[in-house]
Amino acid sequence: MHRKPVVAGQFYPGSKDKWLEEVRRYLSGGESGGTAATLSMVPHAGYPFSGGVAGRTLARARPGGRVLLLGPNHTGQGKPLAVWSAGTWELPGVSVPVDEELAAQVLQAHKALQEDQAAHVREHSLEVVVPFLYALEEATRIVPVAVAERDPDTLLRVGEALADVVSAQSEPVSVVVSSDMSHFIPADKAKQKDELALKAICEVNPEGLLETVQKNSISMCGVLPMTVGLSLARKLGCTQGELVEYANSGDFIGDYDSVVGYAGVVIW
Repeated sequence: MHRKPVVAGQFYPGSKDKWLEEVRRYLSGGESGGTAATLSMVPHAGYPFSGGVAGRTLARARPGGRVLLLGPNHTGQGKPLAVWSAGTWELPGVSVPVDEELAAQVLQAHKALQEDQAAHVREHSLEVVVPFLYALEEATRIVPVAVAERDPDTLLRVGEALADVVSAQSEPVSVVVSSDMSHFIPADKAKQKDELALKAICEVNPEGLLETVQKNSISMCGVLPMTVGLSLARKLGCTQGELVEYANSGDFIGDYDSVVGYAGVVIW
């Protein structure tokens, strides 16, 4: 089970030398938080748009050699809580192994978590994060989970179950969530809406995040995986997050009439 890259040469460079150089440049702009964060959230647009936010956030978060990845399912394919449990995720010039031992425990944690590759094979949200993890730690191992489950109670219970898995490990596990914020609205409106969602995130309030996003029609594509992540973080005793950076696509192309928002958050 070797996943081939699907957005190399589009969202990020198609050769190892080029993507590694670019990712290291983004990471060098960040300030380390000293110890590895429990949870971080980074955007997943093309690197010219969101690579700086992702790099500075992950430089601060310092995820270690074992990473549980939670991302949205844009394609609609596969299971609602789809775990890629074995093999490797390939990037141009690199194969990043799946942490099969951790993946097996993830699958046993809650009945809603299911082995599934269909949700991942054409999905970009986690693929664009993996080069950063490799650049930070070449021996990194990952467990990718695509989240499309919409039942709030299931999302919360899955997060709590994953917290039990993470806390039981002898070697630390970092959790990284992939999400963009508001989509295709004026920059001032995006910022206004996104600030509401980010407040709930930094308060480590998964129920509040879901309610805020729904009530205010915030087009945050990763709200479902972030709800899982926040439930996990809360179960592990986290109480406050830090907004590392907020930006939007207009900062790159100069068009602020219709933007996508990008946020980087770290929770210790």
